[in-house]
Amino acid sequence: MLSRVAESLLWMSRYVERAENVARFVDVNLNLMLEVTSTEQQWLPLVATTGDHELFERKYGQPTKDSVIRFLTLDEENPNSILSCLRAARENARSTREITSSEMWEQLNTFYLFVAETAARADNIADLHSFFARIKDGSHTFCGITDATMTHGEAWHFMRMGRMIERADKTSRILDVKYFILLRSAHEVGSPIDEIQWAAVLCSASAFEMYRKRHGRISPQHIVQFLMLDDEFPRAFRFCLNAARDSLRAISKTPPGQPGSDPERLLGQLCSELASISAEAIIADGIHEFIDELQESLNSVGEGIHETFLARRTPGSPLLQEASMRDARQQ
Repeated sequence: MLSRVAESLLWMSRYVERAENVARFVDVNLNLMLEVTSTEQQWLPLVATTGDHELFERKYGQPTKDSVIRFLTLDEENPNSILSCLRAARENARSTREITSSEMWEQLNTFYLFVAETAARADNIADLHSFFARIKDGSHTFCGITDATMTHGEAWHFMRMGRMIERADKTSRILDVKYFILLRSAHEVGSPIDEIQWAAVLCSASAFEMYRKRHGRISPQHIVQFLMLDDEFPRAFRFCLNAARDSLRAISKTPPGQPGSDPERLLGQLCSELASISAEAIIADGIHEFIDELQESLNSVGEGIHETFLARRTPGSPLLQEASMRDARQQ
């Protein structure tokens, strides 16, 4: 597969997943406003979650409900707004029509046009909850159509790998935002507002019901266990990295027992660490510090995937020579 095509597939999937996660963050925050009296500090963490707080401050200054929602949903200058993500996903889909199914293109095109038409209206979003529900449904529909109509070969694995890396990134970010930003004073620990915020974290990952079935009462330790270390819940950090690792090995066709490429080794190491650590140890060492290290490792995995599979290479480059030798050995 051409590196250009692989890169477009990976990022198309990441952008759709990113748009869905932004919708989750904002929708849950709207519900949280109904439960608390002080809303000033609720909106800035959403911008921090996407990593675009500097751009937001330059454009809007102090965060308010309206400015944050505008910035995260329909702002064309924000590269991580829902509108920008779906536009980028659509452009990547346009360049891979020969690989993907027509049903995938039709769904993504319809999905984008809905958001673009919303942005073009003078009143923009009339019903926020309905709008975010359609964003989540549109993403779920696209993923379902992809799995149902696309051959589960190399191209499909690039898409799944991109979706799972993006999902893992956002799951860790929402947990970090709760622990490091939302909870500002020690006296709030264990209070009703603390439980409400932890429940909002679970809702952001559509994890509230499954968490209740598994653990019952709200407990920070159990939430860390469920969102970071669970290997069965599809939005847990560990589950996502296991799936990304499996797709990466399917793409590289690394024989069982072999270390594989640099990103494979790093991703395999991350999966092993998550399998051996406990929630108690994470909390004892510091959730924020643990997530910071995970984010750095995840960035290294992304860079390694780009260098190994997506970067344009000239004939005779060490990477192509190594790939040629590996192919020769397999033959």
